[in-house]
Amino acid sequence: MEYAEEAIVVSNKAVVCDCNGQMQAAVYYYKEAATLLELAWKIRKNDPLADEWCKKSHDYINRAEALEYQIQNEAANNMEKINQDRVRLKQCKYLLKQALDVDESGKEDLAIDIYTQAIELALKVKKEISDDEMIKNLTTLIEKALDRAEKLKQSKEQNSCNNSINTAPLHKKVIQSRGHIKLDTSKSNLYTEAEKQVLMITSKINNKEYVPFMDVDLSERFQLSIPFTDSDGLLTLSLEQKKKFLQWIRPDQLSSDPKLVIGDSISFYSIKQTIVTDCSFVASLAVCAVYEKTFKQRLITSIIYPQKQNGQPVYNPFGKYMVKLHLNGIQRKVIIDDLLPVGKYNSLLCSHSSNKNEFWVSLIEKAYLKVMGGYDFPGSSSNIDLHALTGWIPERCAIHLDDKTFNTDGLFENLLTRLHKGDVLITVATPPMSIEEERRTGLVSSHAYAVLAVQKVNDLKLLKLKNPWAHVRWKGRYSELDEKSWTSHLKETLDYDPTSAASFDNGIFWIDYNSVLHHFDVFCMNWNPALFPYTSCLHKTWNTGTGPICDLYNISENPQFSLDVSIVNSGAVWVLLTRHITELQDFKVNREYITVLVYKNDGKRVHYPNDPEPYISGKRINSPHYLCKIVLNDKTPSKFTLVVSQYEKMNTIHYTLRAYATCPFTLKELTNTYDIKFKTSVNGEWKGNRAGGCQNHKTYKENPKFKLTVDGLTDTENLQIELKAPKQYQVGLEVSCVGLNNINATAKFMRKSSGSYRSGYVILELLDIQPGTYEIIPSTYLPGNEGPFILTVNASCSVSINQI
Repeated sequence: MEYAEEAIVVSNKAVVCDCNGQMQAAVYYYKEAATLLELAWKIRKNDPLADEWCKKSHDYINRAEALEYQIQNEAANNMEKINQDRVRLKQCKYLLKQALDVDESGKEDLAIDIYTQAIELALKVKKEISDDEMIKNLTTLIEKALDRAEKLKQSKEQNSCNNSINTAPLHKKVIQSRGHIKLDTSKSNLYTEAEKQVLMITSKINNKEYVPFMDVDLSERFQLSIPFTDSDGLLTLSLEQKKKFLQWIRPDQLSSDPKLVIGDSISFYSIKQTIVTDCSFVASLAVCAVYEKTFKQRLITSIIYPQKQNGQPVYNPFGKYMVKLHLNGIQRKVIIDDLLPVGKYNSLLCSHSSNKNEFWVSLIEKAYLKVMGGYDFPGSSSNIDLHALTGWIPERCAIHLDDKTFNTDGLFENLLTRLHKGDVLITVATPPMSIEEERRTGLVSSHAYAVLAVQKVNDLKLLKLKNPWAHVRWKGRYSELDEKSWTSHLKETLDYDPTSAASFDNGIFWIDYNSVLHHFDVFCMNWNPALFPYTSCLHKTWNTGTGPICDLYNISENPQFSLDVSIVNSGAVWVLLTRHITELQDFKVNREYITVLVYKNDGKRVHYPNDPEPYISGKRINSPHYLCKIVLNDKTPSKFTLVVSQYEKMNTIHYTLRAYATCPFTLKELTNTYDIKFKTSVNGEWKGNRAGGCQNHKTYKENPKFKLTVDGLTDTENLQIELKAPKQYQVGLEVSCVGLNNINATAKFMRKSSGSYRSGYVILELLDIQPGTYEIIPSTYLPGNEGPFILTVNASCSVSINQI
């Protein structure tokens, strides 16, 4: 009975402590009493009170656990309060830093305003906290802000007549009017009205507006009275995220000392993809991080604001960020909050840095995926992602070992030399693979990898790659598992220890170039636009009703441009066609195949896709970007004609045509060679004996004939006659002069034809034509080809056309 009696004494102490709020002591005594009663029960199970001892033991344990939970909950609440106090202290310090930066830039009025905000917030926080150290810091902050604000006010009063803020005129600005975007420019007239309309329309992406990034945006205010919440709402989560999602939280709830960037530079080692399917984007971040580390230039960290004066982004305790992305032809502003999705144990369900205090990866990803419709991302290509992030010129190089023109050695040498110079960012992607092949190779199916380095040791060609997952590596030649290939010389040259690497899988590995060619299917490259000292661009719209659906026979109505290059012995012009994307569905299932055709046509309009033959026949792709490279030498002409082409015109498209060159050039849209003032059309039909065929046949004269009357006032009128017919027929037309209005004049021609018979479409241009009457005979090459046709006349003067 002594255990039971001792338990009574101990339990009485537990109750007293419990009543007095001494929870830690109560927990101790309740557990002791429970243990004693359990011992008493084990020794005297047959005692009449045994069941009561057992029940009381459980009661005491339950009460102890309830008190422990209460203790932990209060501790957590206290810690949260401490963390919130620290956040509020950081907000005060952030405001002071903002004021100092503005003060240093000479904007006194704005500086005084922000100093005042910092003082007001600090006084408010000081009243609400009890931590002596924090109160001391706040007091110091208030004194500094008050002192500087007073000096500024005194200075302003003394120099009021000379205190106007210098505001240099902006090149461009954005005007918000009735909820719509209106683009405006300064006197420099950077955009035409039509271009401003294109940029206005394509500012709306996935039902959200992203205005052009202007100089004025550098003055964006990031300090707020409460933590910022994006008015566009929370991002859509992917299916995998939804399965694991717990809540949205901010960086200051994940870290006691959150920062955008830890140290002076970012590291590609720390970047990690999670369950969002954006491997191409994460690979893009990795190659940007390598560039920043190697060349000491802010390439990716420069696009997120707020920033220090040296351009390094800084953590904003108010939770508002601005990211500058290249979207739909220009740089655009994306505003986000810092709410991030987490699962159990506060694990981030988005890409992140392995350094728990660093958040640049997660926030830049959030901005990009906001534009792309949310975390439920369909996947992309790194050259698309890198162009959005950096503005560098995107290029895809598909690996075609079965193509004799595919120069593997030339490609490697280009990658090697250009990457080392900082001229290019490179990723590489795998094709679809079977599960068995994935296991055997250690590669991931349809997956993008960052190219961290390209090396050549004697004749051995190697690439250093990073899997965005930050684990799962190549298992073949020159992996850390390949002991035979790693010689002492090679390990020393590359500063690589495969034994050490094998102990930790960080997703980074070496692979030989030959294996890359056989196991990957495309290199994605983005070239530094600084390689080209000259650039020009045009923003245009191509309406779906302009021209035929396919560009197989007729391209006369396609957008065409004259490229006039200064005469040089060597150089290059790269032409980038970018189709603007405004809907996520369009990005997921892109059915618009675009390209640029280049003709040696002296900068004149081209009517037929293969007459003349294209100098560069672009491959039509369904990527938003198509890059065409024109190499210049002493044998190339100084004028080219560029033609925008689509496989099928299903929708109106908005696009940007941008040229980069190593020499001066001009790029302008081609209009008609003369002023079209009048247009008329007539329908006709070849049928029965009226389908007479070409002049090689006796029945030619039986073809339909049309009387064309030209009512011009001068002998320099211009006509353009088009014949459209079924594409299965070879067609042509002939024009004869019947009589002139001026009976004393001599006709400049008696008969002209459209030349070779062509599939379904021909055009005949008549320049400096005389007013009078003409006869038009449209025909098919073979007699008996029955079908309808349309005859259209575009003219610089009034004309009429009637069937004879």
